[in-house]
This record gives sequence, structure tokens and C-alpha cells, in this order.
Amino acid sequence: MPDKNEQVNAPRHNIEFVGYSDQGGRGDGVQIMVQNGYAYVGHMFSGGFTVLDVRDPRAPTPVNFVAAPPHTWSLHIQAHENLLLVVNGVDIYDASLNIAKGDYYSQPFADTFGQQERAFAAGLRVFDISQPTQPREIGFMPVQGFGLHRLWYVGGRYAYASALLDGYTDAIFMVIDMADPTHPQEVGRWWIPGMWRAGGESPTWEAGRRYALHHAIIAGDTAYGSWRDGGLTLLNISDPAHPQLIAHRNWCPPFGGGTHTSLPLPDRQLVIVADEAIADHCADQVKYTWVVDVRTPSNPVTIATFPTPTEADYCAKGGHFGPHNLHENRPGSFQSSDLIFATYQNAGLRVVDIRNQFQPREVGYYVPPAPARMYDPRPESAQVIQTCDVYVDRNGLIYATDYNAGLYVLEYTG
Repeated sequence: MPDKNEQVNAPRHNIEFVGYSDQGGRGDGVQIMVQNGYAYVGHMFSGGFTVLDVRDPRAPTPVNFVAAPPHTWSLHIQAHENLLLVVNGVDIYDASLNIAKGDYYSQPFADTFGQQERAFAAGLRVFDISQPTQPREIGFMPVQGFGLHRLWYVGGRYAYASALLDGYTDAIFMVIDMADPTHPQEVGRWWIPGMWRAGGESPTWEAGRRYALHHAIIAGDTAYGSWRDGGLTLLNISDPAHPQLIAHRNWCPPFGGGTHTSLPLPDRQLVIVADEAIADHCADQVKYTWVVDVRTPSNPVTIATFPTPTEADYCAKGGHFGPHNLHENRPGSFQSSDLIFATYQNAGLRVVDIRNQFQPREVGYYVPPAPARMYDPRPESAQVIQTCDVYVDRNGLIYATDYNAGLYVLEYTG
């Protein structure tokens, strides 16, 4: 466990340390959901998800771990009321698959995976969390392919997923009917033309680019999708069975791609778009978080970028430097169209004020100390923090995961 003095005195501005957990010795956290005093954390390398009691945020306490099937990822989750949705997909870091670190981002996943044995689960698992410490599986929707990557579900009839299906070059957009949580059913899908290999389509983009949906966030009848090197899409999903394209914008090239999260701010007709840094030492360019004006949805316009952290030489630090994910303003969480909470991997957590959308201004940051031990099993990975995901609860407490360094609970004081 990192030294408490290092945690309290870590480089920071307007953010205070509250608590820490190594999640029961599984410090490789990715997506986190917090509700009713409990946190649910999906893991990058540990093969499952952890439940923590965070009713005392100064002392987050692991109370359960639910293992995924063998060789299966469960890094992304969604919680709403008494349901927890958990992705199942091939664990790309399973050593038996022999997938090189750089290959995952540089070519279609269907080519990366190749012909390895399919000894993993692929689909969506649904858990009843009415007893928060004892998730109980109640449903499973299998998919034919490599599985699901990330989800969006905030209650209601439909969930939305990125799905790696047979016949497609990479992850596409899928609509899932949750009317009966014990039997989720696919009802619609959409992809960027050129991705449906089985249908005779061929990519129109240059080799070495990965067009793949990371996930979409929904506001009203619009899905705001992030397609890695394929940029941003707005889809009309008023008919869930037949999503329709409203607009597609891509700034890769000349910029480095990796579009990861597109956060709509409907009251301001803006979308905040984070491009993920995916290579060590900024080898894939310094990446940006963009402010996009969508007053005319058919014509999104980029109007600003977030400031890039400069108080240290983060490209030289090792690991990935730059955007990863954003707090997604989920119902029941802290919601703001002025303050954006963002993870910047080896540069920790950042808070950005966008009241002037043309001049975003950083107003807080916290950079955790180096991890005491490594959870990332890849021998070429540096022993540095990689702050990964963030959830801000309705009281303003920040829960930031790190796939090398565990869970940090923080508080913005600006």
C-alpha cells in the first residue's frame, strides 16, 4: 500500500486526499459505480469485480469479489437501482493469447485476436444488487463474437453497449432491451460503413487506424459515440431498432485519434470529447480533450481544448500521459455542466472549469504517488500511476480508480 504521507502530500491543487483502498489486493481498478454507500469496481487484470463499503469514505472496505469466467474481462459495469450490468469479453491481457501490447490499438480487433481458442464468456451479465454485498446473477445475454466492451444504462427500457461481434472488424453500437432483466435481448445495432466485413464492406480509412466504438453516452434520443480513431458520431435512437446517423466528425488524422468518451451537456448544447492516450512516452502524440458545439446537431464544431498539464514532464515519466475518461454525469451522481472531472493517466485526476466554453481553465488536480506494487503483468509496463476512471457522488466526493494503484477517494475544495 502507498505511504499515507505520500498520499496526503501528493502534488495537488484544490483537491484533498480522503481515503484509499487496494480493493482487497486487487488494485487494478477500471470502471467504478457508487450508490447507496457501496462501490462496484471492474478490474483490468483480476478477472471480475469488487464490492466495497464506502459509507465511511475515509476507509473504503472490500466486502466481496465476484470472479468472471476464465479468460474473461469484466472491466466495465453499470449500476442503477437494484441492477448491476457487467460486460463479459475476451481478456486481451491473458498471457495465453499472446497479444502484443501495441497491437490492440493499431489494427482491427478481429485481426488482433486471430485464431486463438475461444475459451471465454462473451456477452452481458445482469446481477441483482438489492443486497449490496451479495450480487446475485439473474440474467445473461450471450453474443457471438469477442464480447462487450463498455455499457451505458441509467434505468428504463434500454441499455447501450459496444459489442465485438463476429463478422465485424471491431466494436459496434448495440441497443439492448432490458424490459426483462433476466433475459436481455438485442434490438438494434449501428456501425460505421466499412466495418461489416461479412457483408462485403471494406474500410475506407488508412491501415493502422482502429475504428471501434468505445462506448456511447445517451441524452434524450441521441447517442454520442466515441469511435477511437473513427472520431465522434451523433445517432438518432428514437427508434431503438434502427439507429440513424445525424453527424460524424473525425479529427484523426492529423490528430492522434483514440476517441474514448463523449460527454453530452444538453443544457449547454456542448459535448466534451476525450481522446485516450494509448502509447508510452506520448508516442501516439499528446492527446486532447475537446469542447464541441452541437447547437446544430448535424454540424458539430470543435471550439476549444482542455489545457494540457505542464507542471511536470509527463511524457518522460513513463506509461501513458493524457486523457482517459470523464465523470459521466449519471443520474444520482454529481452533475455539472460547468465542472468536468477527467482522468489523465500518469498525470492523475484533473478538474476543469468550462463556464467559458471557449477558454477551459484547470482549477484542480491530484497526482497520486507511484504504486507500491504493480498489478499490470506486462513486463514492458512502467511502475507509474495510470489513473483510469472517475465517479463523483452527489456529495462531491471523487472516486478515482487506477489499474496500477488502487482506489483513491478525494474531495474538490475549489
